[in-house]
Amino acid sequence: MPSNTPSRTFPVRSFEHTFPEKKMYHSSSNRHLPIQSDHEKPQIKRHHTARYYAHIVKESLTTRISKLICGIFLSLLFILGIISFILWLSLRPHRPRFHIHDFSIPSLSQPDGFQNAQISFNATARNSNSHIGVYYDSMEGTVYYRDQNIGSKSLLFPFYQEPKTTTVITDVLSGATLTVNNQRWMEFTNDRAQGTLVFRVDLTSTIRFKVSTWNSKRHRMHANCDVSVGADGMILAASKGKRCPVYFT
Repeated sequence: MPSNTPSRTFPVRSFEHTFPEKKMYHSSSNRHLPIQSDHEKPQIKRHHTARYYAHIVKESLTTRISKLICGIFLSLLFILGIISFILWLSLRPHRPRFHIHDFSIPSLSQPDGFQNAQISFNATARNSNSHIGVYYDSMEGTVYYRDQNIGSKSLLFPFYQEPKTTTVITDVLSGATLTVNNQRWMEFTNDRAQGTLVFRVDLTSTIRFKVSTWNSKRHRMHANCDVSVGADGMILAASKGKRCPVYFT
C-alpha cells in the first residue's frame, strides 16, 4: 500500500564543496610535480652483432699498429740524426793553425843597414784534424810594414799534411826579395826611436781538405801574423808563439 508520506529531496553537494582543501592540494601539486606524458615512447635497447664488434676491434688494432710504426720510425730518425751529428763533428774540417815563433831584422840598428838588410822568420802550420789531411799548393810569404809590401818570396812547394802533424815554415828574405830603399830604411830608423816596430807576415796558399777518398774544393787561405820587434831588430817576447788569424777568400 503506497505510503502517503511525502518524499524528501536532499541537496547533493559536490565533492569539491565537501573537501575544498583536497582540491587546493591537488591543484598545487599539479604546479610542482612533473607529469609523465602517456605518449612518451619507451627506450629501445639495441643489440649489436658480432660483425660490429669485430669491426671495432679491427679499427682499434689498426690504430695501435699505426702508432707503433710511427713511434719506431721517429725513434730511428732520432738515432740517425744523432749519429749524423756525431759524424759531422768528427769529420768537420778545422782550419790549419799558424803560429809565429821568430822574426828578426839584424841590421836594423845600422844607419845604412838597408844595403845588406835581411828579414828572417820562423812559423808553424798545424793540422789539428784527427782524420782529415790538408793538401797545400805552393805557399808564399809576404812581409808588410804599415800595410806596405817590403818583401815577398815563395816558401814551400806543394805538399800534403797528415792529420795531427805540424809543418815548420822558415825562410830569409834578402836582396831581390826585399823592396827596401833608403827612404824606407829611414822610416825604420825613425820608428825605432819609439822603441817598437810592428810588422806583418802574410802566409798565403790554396788548400784542399782530404776526407778518406774525398777531396774538398780549393780554398784560398791567408794567415796574418802581426809581430813586434824591438830596437835591436829582434822579436819581442809578447809576439813569440803568437797565434795568427786564418781566413779564406
